[in-house]
Amino acid sequence: MNAVTSNRTMVAPGYAGGLAAGLRESVNAGLRFWPLLAILTTFWVYVAVSNVLYATSMQASLASMAPGHYFAPVDQRVLQHLLLYPALVACVLASLRIGWTPLWRTLPAQLGLGLLFAGLGSPAMIAAELLIGKHTEEYTWSEFLKGPDSAMWLASGTNFFLTYGFGLALITGFALYQRVRDSQLRSAALERALTSAHLAALRMQLSPHTLFNLLHTIRGQIGWDPATAQSMVVQLGDLLRRLLNAGERDFSLLTDELRFVRLYLELQQKRFADRLTIWMADLGGIPALWVPSLILQPLIENAVVHGLAGHNGPVEVRVEVTICGENLLLRVINTIAPKSITGHAGIGLRNVRERLAVQFAERAQFTAAAAGAGDWIAEIRMPLLRDGPELAAA
Repeated sequence: MNAVTSNRTMVAPGYAGGLAAGLRESVNAGLRFWPLLAILTTFWVYVAVSNVLYATSMQASLASMAPGHYFAPVDQRVLQHLLLYPALVACVLASLRIGWTPLWRTLPAQLGLGLLFAGLGSPAMIAAELLIGKHTEEYTWSEFLKGPDSAMWLASGTNFFLTYGFGLALITGFALYQRVRDSQLRSAALERALTSAHLAALRMQLSPHTLFNLLHTIRGQIGWDPATAQSMVVQLGDLLRRLLNAGERDFSLLTDELRFVRLYLELQQKRFADRLTIWMADLGGIPALWVPSLILQPLIENAVVHGLAGHNGPVEVRVEVTICGENLLLRVINTIAPKSITGHAGIGLRNVRERLAVQFAERAQFTAAAAGAGDWIAEIRMPLLRDGPELAAA
């Protein structure tokens, strides 16, 4: 009895060209062919081994009760699965290309592929028997061309149809995983590009805003102190050079940022020498740490503008740097007029919040609020970055 308890697909040698075409089609469809083929091959090997073991065990069990051959021998079953393997690959590739939408149109084609593969099971078994030379007088090549009997064909087809369904589900799931993963990678790349563009736009907001305020500062000096105005123009040139250099980078050394802040405050102090006092952390005691470029500039500008507004009294601006474990704390403190209300939604503060959110997400915090009746404190808490902008960006 030539049993038909086998599993999955392969087509005759003439399918080689079709497999190559299927490879090109799968690549064009955005799917990686070789991982799919590896999974399909592993699955088919599992099916073949399972069928061979099942047939062998059943043959031994039945032969112990009534001697005879109830199942095809091992070599015939192995050859059957080898013959079916190309058909399996071709049908699965065609199925992936057809897809499942719209269902009313693709479902008949998908069922047709499954039935086509399932119908090859019994002929493949008979062909294997003929190829290995163990055929009986009942089977000749002419008999093979007429096709197997309907009962054997139905039994074999049912088995291989279910097997094909499991294999197709496995490959379709993996193909879907590939598409989802590729979509996530593309989304991540677009997000990084958008983040870079966003940071560049935020840095571009600083240059005109800072230049506008400093030019007004110098303008106030020209009429009554030309020498001071002239020196301020030189300092402004140095400030703009640092501003442009820092604006081209995502991260800068903290000491460079503090030098920029000192230069800006010195320019403001020349205009408001009788009112503005500055205090800054000692640069010599600060290790090589990296911070987002120009992250302090909006806070310093905000401290000067809003500290001097609304009253004629003295104003002190303090810049403090504190290392707390693996966090860096940057604090800008300025004097404000009693009962003064400083907005939280200004361009400078909003800029700082957005940049920290883009570059550090929830790992960084920014607060700005009045402390008591006479001070305003803007505070940045961010991770301690010691190893340069490449690691910082990562």
